[in-house]
Amino acid sequence: MSSIEPNKIKAIVRDFVDTINEQNWDKLDQLVAPNFVRYSKAGDQPEICNRDQLKAFLRSELETFPDAKESIEDMLAEGDKVAVRQRFQGTQKGWMGKYPPSGKKMIADYLAIYRIQDNQIVEAWAVWDNLNGLKQLGHFNPPA
Repeated sequence: MSSIEPNKIKAIVRDFVDTINEQNWDKLDQLVAPNFVRYSKAGDQPEICNRDQLKAFLRSELETFPDAKESIEDMLAEGDKVAVRQRFQGTQKGWMGKYPPSGKKMIADYLAIYRIQDNQIVEAWAVWDNLNGLKQLGHFNPPA
């Protein structure tokens, strides 16, 4: 594990979140390594094994949630990693896998760990409560 200035790697992650919110895909190329890998077992999310797949995933997410916004709630950095508690908010206007548009708003907190190398994000691990998200959107109604 290499040690990088904590404020510098936090700034990279902040820029990353801002870039997603701005839908600035050219700037994303500067912040994310071409061989980026995202690990997530939440729901039916696709495996992401490079920067182009990440951009395709984010664009698809915007088709589902056109008003999507992400925010950083908490952030810690150590070594070459940044741990973040993030919040996603958006109204489901498009299909989400097998789930039709609900028109309902979802607010989902999730945890992500980003690994930084050469001033770019090279890996990310993300976990979130997808069952809670499905409940908010009206796609999961447990029996009474």
